[in-house]
Amino acid sequence: MLVVHVHVRVVPGRVDDFLAATLVNARASLGEPGVLRFDVIKDQADPEHVVLTEVYRDDDASAAHKLTPHYAVWRDSVAEMMAEPRASAKFSAVFPGSDEGWSSGAP
Repeated sequence: MLVVHVHVRVVPGRVDDFLAATLVNARASLGEPGVLRFDVIKDQADPEHVVLTEVYRDDDASAAHKLTPHYAVWRDSVAEMMAEPRASAKFSAVFPGSDEGWSSGAP
């Protein structure tokens, strides 16, 4: 299992636009067979800092996600909304250790 945290600094005044585009991508991502979760969270102390927490069955599922049309639309539409390049970190899941423990249950 692969967990990816993507940190984004959003241009001031563009947070609502960024979140709207990101929610479209997140919802579509949950329909991919290898995506177990796709969470969008906003820093309470710094609303221009958004973190995407993406949980994939494996590295292949993460790679497949980046080939989807909805990802390409998201990537291109939010590029100008980022104050700096996004940064990501990859993690291995320890707990929960099964797919069911991570499943969002959301369509």
